[in-house]
This record gives sequence, C-alpha cells and structure tokens, in this order.
Amino acid sequence: MTVTRYAFIKANWHSHIVDKALEGFCELIPASHVDVFDVPGAFEMPLLARDLAETGRYGAVACAAFVVDGGIYRHDFVASAVVDGLMRAGMDSGVPVLSVSLTPHHYQETAHHNAIYEAHFVEKGREAAHAALMIGKARAAVAA
Repeated sequence: MTVTRYAFIKANWHSHIVDKALEGFCELIPASHVDVFDVPGAFEMPLLARDLAETGRYGAVACAAFVVDGGIYRHDFVASAVVDGLMRAGMDSGVPVLSVSLTPHHYQETAHHNAIYEAHFVEKGREAAHAALMIGKARAAVAA
C-alpha cells in the first residue's frame, strides 16, 4: 500500500503564527507523510506550489501565510494575487493546492491578537488537512 504524501508550504513572515497551521494539519495527517517547505513570504508560494504539484509526488499541496497591512503595500492586493496563483497552480497541475492564507482587516502585534490568530491557524490547518483527505477520496472514487 502506497502512503500518500503531502507538501506543506509556509511563508516565514509572522512564522510564530503561520507555523500553527502546520501543527493543525499534522493533527489529521501524520507529520511523517508531510514534506515541509519554507518560503520568504506569501508571494513566493504559488510558484513553489505549482512546482511541487507537478512532481506527481503529492496528493495535495497546502500553503500557509499571514498577509497583514504593513503600511507599505496593499495587503489585499498581495492576498488576492496569492490565492489566485494557488488556484491556478492547482488547476494547471491537476493536484489540489489548498490555501491557509489569511488576511485580517485589523492586526496588531500584541499578545492578544497573536493568541487569536495562532489558535485560528491551528484550526485552519486542520481544515486544510480535512480538505486534502476528502478531495483525495473524492478523486479516487471518480477514478475508480
């Protein structure tokens, strides 16, 4: 029996928050079945997601990032470009590419906000793992 492997890409901006998504993901999918890749920021995720998906080694590629308003660039533009790129990577490769990319309207670097988003990323990681497993089952049923 072949074990399905999964790729998990993490953006390093706000890694103390983003890394929580991997924790949640590995609550449903064993860490031994997950290959983890770090990228500098969210904008770098779609290209790597496409490259990993096209290898044929992964049942799904999950991508996690926390895109906040840094006052310099339009974070909503970045988030939109990232999610569009991830969708395109999945459609072009035929492998599910899942987004755990969140863009809060109001984020402040406080203990209170960090705790809220850390917990939220654990939950979103679980949801991505659940989606990866469900889409895998659905696609297997279609292929049968």
